[in-house]
This record gives sequence, C-alpha cells and structure tokens, in this order.
Amino acid sequence: MSLFVKKPLDSLLNEAKDSSGHTLKKTLGAWALVALGIGAIIGAGLFSITGGAAANQAGPAITISFIVAALGCAFAGLCYAEFSSMIPVAGSAYTYSYATMGEFVAWIIGWDLVLEYAVGAATVSISWSRYLVKFLHGFNIELPVAMTAGPWDGGVINVPAVFVVILMSLLLVKGTKESATINAIIVALKVTVVLIFIFLGWKYINTANYTPYIPENTGTFGEFGFSGIIRAAAIVFFAYIGFDAVSTAAQEAKNPKKDMPWGILGSLAICTILYILFAHVMTGVTSYQTFRGQDGIAPVAVAIDHMGTADAAGVVHADYPWLNKAIVLAILAGYMSVILVMLMGQSRVFFSMSKDGLLPKVFSEVHPKFRTPAKNNMLFLLFVSLFAAFVPARVVGEMTSIGTLFAFILVCLGVVIMRKTMPNAPRAFKTPLVPLVPYLGVFTCLFMMVFLPLDTWIRLIVWMIIGLDVYLTYGVRHSILSANSPETVPQGNKIGGLSGLALSVALAIVAFVHHSLTTTEAAQAVAKGSTDVPSDNGLFYFSLAFAALHIIVFGAKMAKKK
Repeated sequence: MSLFVKKPLDSLLNEAKDSSGHTLKKTLGAWALVALGIGAIIGAGLFSITGGAAANQAGPAITISFIVAALGCAFAGLCYAEFSSMIPVAGSAYTYSYATMGEFVAWIIGWDLVLEYAVGAATVSISWSRYLVKFLHGFNIELPVAMTAGPWDGGVINVPAVFVVILMSLLLVKGTKESATINAIIVALKVTVVLIFIFLGWKYINTANYTPYIPENTGTFGEFGFSGIIRAAAIVFFAYIGFDAVSTAAQEAKNPKKDMPWGILGSLAICTILYILFAHVMTGVTSYQTFRGQDGIAPVAVAIDHMGTADAAGVVHADYPWLNKAIVLAILAGYMSVILVMLMGQSRVFFSMSKDGLLPKVFSEVHPKFRTPAKNNMLFLLFVSLFAAFVPARVVGEMTSIGTLFAFILVCLGVVIMRKTMPNAPRAFKTPLVPLVPYLGVFTCLFMMVFLPLDTWIRLIVWMIIGLDVYLTYGVRHSILSANSPETVPQGNKIGGLSGLALSVALAIVAFVHHSLTTTEAAQAVAKGSTDVPSDNGLFYFSLAFAALHIIVFGAKMAKKK
C-alpha cells in the first residue's frame, strides 16, 4: 500500500448499490439534475461579472470570452459525464481521482473543492444580504447597517447572510427531494427573468455599440485585445461553475448511469446559450464603456436603463423600469439556489472523504429518517454562517475559478488514465475522441489559469499547503485503504515533505514576482500623479513568513527517520 493506492472500481460500484440505511436516498431524475446544474450555474456570474469583464477586459467580445470559457467547460463536462456514468458515487472529482490517480491526489482535489463550494457559499450569502438590502430599499424598508454587515464592513453581524445559510442548510437536512423541488421553482423564476431581459432588450440593440468588437489592447496585458478576451474568459469562467456540482449528487440519482450525463451536459448547454445571448444584448443596448466602475447589479441595471427611446435632449427614458426590481428578485432567488447547491456539493465531497477515513466519521453519518448527511450539513451550517456573519466581503470569484479549473484538469487526465488502466469497465457514456478531448480540456483550463492574476495563485498555493498539513496530521493515519500499512506514514512524511517543500518554494517565488510587478505598477502610478497606488506588502510578507515556516516544517518531516 502507498499514498497513491487507488480505490477499486468494484468497491465504488458496490458502494453505489448499497441500499442500507447508511447510504443517501435516491430521489433525483434527469430533469431534477439538469435543474440542479442550472441552479448552481446561473447566479452571481451572469448578473454581475459580465459587465465588469466587458468594461475592463474584452469589450463587446465578451461573447467570445464566454465561448472560450464554455469550451473548457464542455471538454471537462464530457469527461465528468463519463466518470459519473461509470462511478455513480457522491464525491465528484475527489472520487474520480481516487479511482484513477490514487489517494494523495484525491485528497488534494477534495481539499481544493472546499474553495469552490464552502467558501463560495459563504461569499454568495454575503452578496445575497447586500441585494436583500437593495431590494427592500426599493420599498422604502431600511435595515440597520449594524445587522447587515460584518465588523470589517462597518456593521456588527450580517444577519441576512446567516439567515439564508441556515435556511438552505436546513432544507438540505430535510431531504434532497425537497431541496430539488425548491431549486426547480427558483430555476424557473430566474430563467424566466433572463429570457425576458433577452427578449425585451433585443429590439434596443444598436449595432454601433459593437464597433470595435475587439477593442485595441491598451498596452497592459489583459486589457482588451486578445489577452483581454482570454483574461475575461478566465474571469467569467466563475459564471459557469456549478455544473460539476451535479456529479456530487450521483449517489442520490435514480438512474445515475443514464441521468448524470444528461444533468451535467444539459445544464451546461442551456446556460451557455443563455449567457452568450445575455452578454450580446447587454453590450448591444449600450456601449461596453458604460459599465466601467459598476458592480453588483449595476451593469444589468445600466443596460435596462438604456432600453428606451431618447428625448430631444438625447436622454434615454427606460421603457421597462420595473425590470430592475425583477432582476434584483431573480438575483435573490438565484443566489439562494447557488448557495443550496454549493452547500450540497461540499457536504457530499466531505461525506465521501469521511467514508474513506480521510476525515472524521461525523461527516459521513446518515440521518436515520431523512437519509441525508445531517450532521455534515449542520457543521457546514456553523462554519459557513460564521464566515458570512463576521468576515468582510471579498471578491473570491478568481479564487473559486482557479480551484475549479484545477479540478477540471485532474478529471480530464483521469479519463485518459482510466481508458488505459480499465479499458473494459462498463461505461454508459463515453467521452468522444479520447485522448484528444481530455487533452483539449487540460490545455484550455490550464491556459485560463495562466491568465489569472498572480495573487490568486498565491492564495491557491497557501490553501494547498494547509491541506497538506491536515492530510499528514490526520488523513494519512486514518485512511481505510492505506493507514494499516506500516510504511504509509513514513512514506507520507517523505512525499508530503517533498510536495510541501516544492509548494513552499513556489509560494516564495510567486510572491517575489508578484511583489516586483506590483512595485513597478506603483511607481508608474506615482509618476502619473495617481492617488490609487497599488500595494501588496501585507500579502507579500505573509507569504514569505508562511513559506519559511513550512520549509522548516516539511524539511523536518523529510529528515525524520523512518
């Protein structure tokens, strides 16, 4: 046995067939899975990120950025579909990695998924609170700042954010079927609003707003031109995150081998079409430059304000002012379904990791009546609620994107490995053109990762090092497949130490490069007389201290005698 021991496919299939009270209840059909995917995908990304990416990176070519991001998702989605039809077990990319690349890689990807699900749910809940305040303000109902923001945002506690996390968590505890029903209603509402926006806005498109379709690069990497389109693709990739969450519900699908591919690919296809049409209308009714400096709902609100006729003075009077309130309502509903699916996805990943012994057993205990991982859900309710209540709202879209892109790369590689190691295993769905499609998925996702800012890479490396700490402290000693082998712990110290040293050195290097670039940008800003001078001193010194500490820790593990 070793850290790279693979979980046998037969064991996974038996786990899926288990009908005892220790497994999750099978309640989801194909359309419920498609709705689950749409529920996770359409949310913050569509309603807020699109405007900023068009204004600062891609211009009207934001539609091309959505297509590039969709290609990466499509390649990965085909690979997810094959795995989900072969291994209908909760856990998503974690489970697939365990079967193809071994326990150590599985742990890394499982830990990485926390960024996508748990941290993402907390952040979306904070945004939900902001939009609730905005929505109630439209009806002259004012909530006190002290109760709608954390201490670092000028308040005391973010009660609405905690409320929505508790509500969605309790719904998940009650049962997946009930959760799926509520999600389907929410999905119908927000898709309707999106279609209304596209339908009403189409007749107000001014083709002059598409000229130039690809604005000339400003001289700065990532600001318009080709690099701007790809940078925007990496940013709006956040808008696609969610279809992979369908795979975490494989163990609760009625007919997973048939329905999982439909759920994954169907939700992705529907949302891609809606996204491209939405972005086309938004940048057509007004110039992309209009969205500069806007955030939150503002980009969409600006577009709606330009859906009208101009008076003699050239001032446009919106024909559909009521649509702004409908958009806010759709965002509130959309965020709820995103939070619901994210919380569900994270609890199912930890459910699988716990069943494998890599996390405490409390994460895999099933409620005797509801047949859901109730304690798991309650623990995440506490964690995410505390984060939402007191931590300041930060933009984590790029952080979530890089974690998900990393997961997609491993899934694509996993299909290639599985085709070679288990060519005769039954597959209800086969990824076409293997290994071309998986390799294209790896290339596209890695290409988008490279275009993300360096501070995003710094945070990813720090998170991965913390994950190594947890694995070497608990997981390697309690793993069901490898902990009983006497050579596993010493091997863990060696492999974990080498990996940790490599990551720590990489962290220091990336921190130095990022600091150098930031210092140059600061000097240029001062020379131009700008008061907005960038600084990364806090992140830089933290990164160096963190890297130095772990070089010592992992070095000690390497030096430890077997």
